[in-house]
Amino acid sequence: MSKENQVNEEVTFERAMQQLEEIVGKLEEGDVPLEKAIDYFQQGMKLSKLCHDKLQHVEKQMDFILREDGELKPFELQEEEKA
Repeated sequence: MSKENQVNEEVTFERAMQQLEEIVGKLEEGDVPLEKAIDYFQQGMKLSKLCHDKLQHVEKQMDFILREDGELKPFELQEEEKA
């Protein structure tokens, strides 16, 4: 496993979102030197991708629900019956 993948595995979705929000806040202030703004932007893009990948992983997990007999079946939302 590469070092970047290992770091990505260790960072929680919530922590990545918090870091992304901090970066956005700094960039919105507008008084960041250009070089630092580029660094922040690059970090933000990495965090954005990390969050996106984690959400896709969870989405795939949610596609299946464990049946009582231990078998996986596709996840389907059932509409509530109208009275």
